[in-house]
Amino acid sequence: MKLNAGIITQKLAETKAFYANNLGFGITFENEFYLLMHTPGQEAEISFLLPNHPSQQPLFHRPFQGQGMYLTIEVDDVDSVYETLKKKEVPIKIALRDEPWGDRHFAIEDPNGIGIDIVTYKNTNP
Repeated sequence: MKLNAGIITQKLAETKAFYANNLGFGITFENEFYLLMHTPGQEAEISFLLPNHPSQQPLFHRPFQGQGMYLTIEVDDVDSVYETLKKKEVPIKIALRDEPWGDRHFAIEDPNGIGIDIVTYKNTNP
């Protein structure tokens, strides 16, 4: 089984630029109403769809309202990604920090208001 999260948004161009320019995502497929992007190593994909498109059923017409969703991107070196995004002047919503349960992470926000937690999981076992 494979999961692909999809976001319904008017901001296809802004979203494409954000994920490609800041996080290195590539385009798997794109047309005038749908965008499928993949992580740099093609381990995962995320899709974006224009709202109210006549090719889609009503269930997939309503746009995301910018609340109640987040994404987690696991990386090998969170410090490096943090510095890269700071240099690109991407607004950091939660500063780089270590959590007692072992995460080292920070957060940014995409053009749709989706929080993105960028994390390296540290081994907390002895």
